[in-house]
Amino acid sequence: MVGARLPLVHPSRRLLGAGLAVCLCAAAACKSDAGSTANAAQQGGMTGAPAGGGGGGGGRGGPVVTLATSDVAAVTRSPIEEGIAITGDLRPIETITVRARIEGDVERVLVREGESVREGQLLAVFESTEQEVGRASAAADRAAAQNELETAQWTHEQNEQLFKAGAISARELRTSEQAVATAKARLAAAEARTRTTGMAERDTRVVAPASGTIERRTVQTGEHMSRGAAMFTLVRGDLLELAAAVPARQANGVRAGQLVRFAADGRTFDGRVARVSPTIDPASRAITVYVQVPNPGGQLKGGTFATGRVVSRTIPDAMTVPSAALRQGQTDGRPFVYRIDANNAVEQATVQVGVVDERRGLTEITDGLREGDRVIVGNVGTLGRGMKVVMAGGGEGRRAQ
Repeated sequence: MVGARLPLVHPSRRLLGAGLAVCLCAAAACKSDAGSTANAAQQGGMTGAPAGGGGGGGGRGGPVVTLATSDVAAVTRSPIEEGIAITGDLRPIETITVRARIEGDVERVLVREGESVREGQLLAVFESTEQEVGRASAAADRAAAQNELETAQWTHEQNEQLFKAGAISARELRTSEQAVATAKARLAAAEARTRTTGMAERDTRVVAPASGTIERRTVQTGEHMSRGAAMFTLVRGDLLELAAAVPARQANGVRAGQLVRFAADGRTFDGRVARVSPTIDPASRAITVYVQVPNPGGQLKGGTFATGRVVSRTIPDAMTVPSAALRQGQTDGRPFVYRIDANNAVEQATVQVGVVDERRGLTEITDGLREGDRVIVGNVGTLGRGMKVVMAGGGEGRRAQ
């Protein structure tokens, strides 16, 4: 029996089939390589990715992170202060309203707003003819009363001798005594009137009751002023005061005489706690603390908003790191830092925190670090144990300030 005859295949079709087989094999090989690369990348990402402009990823050297000098700080010893934050407006220690002591017409006004004046300096002058006449009259009355007293005293002395000689009666002696007493009373009244008219004449000259600056002038030359009317507002700017509210839970940490460090208008300055309120405000549950700030040159203006801290404790030789170096554990919440070891590898160090100086951005470390250790500061990306650190420019990092 003759076998079935196989169909003939064209040569071009054979070549096409061989080519398809080769393409399928190549595709399978590429897929296998891609899967291996993805697994390697995933394992490298679990170990830790470079951050902050880091260098190469996996490889035999492990992950590397490149840091700038400002990203690394050394643990140092420095003074550190613990304080209670306060804020408020700086007010002049005293605002004085200068008022007219007499009623009359203002003859001259010698100062304007913004001028600095000294204690006792002449500010304005009233028309004083009536006061001068009254004072002169009172002075004349006093002189007359003085003469009457001297005459009465001489007469009484003579009568005493005559009475001893039996030349006059006791009644006449008594009359001379009463004349002396009357003359003394008249002299006292004349002296009182002299003082009163003298004060009235003096009050025609308005003087500064203290050294300061004229904030407001409410009088003009030629104006008629009534007694007690406001003429000037004088501000004492050599000493400023701030009234700040401190929570009741911190009240025991504030007392008179404590140092206060302030910042305002881009400048820093110091003050002192002058007074502390003895009671707690029932609405705000806070006490009022009054802080005085010397301002001899008038650099600070009244009404300036200031932020400060009442220094409650100072540690002269604390081991400190920048506060930005501290991190918090996600599981236990304990603070830690990323420390760079002697091999320039990153390691996690759990620390105990003491005083925090918010003004300088420093934190005291009581345990977990040694002086000279290098720690990573701020957010430089993802970090992990064992990552190698490369310093840009070959620096060593900065010192905690």
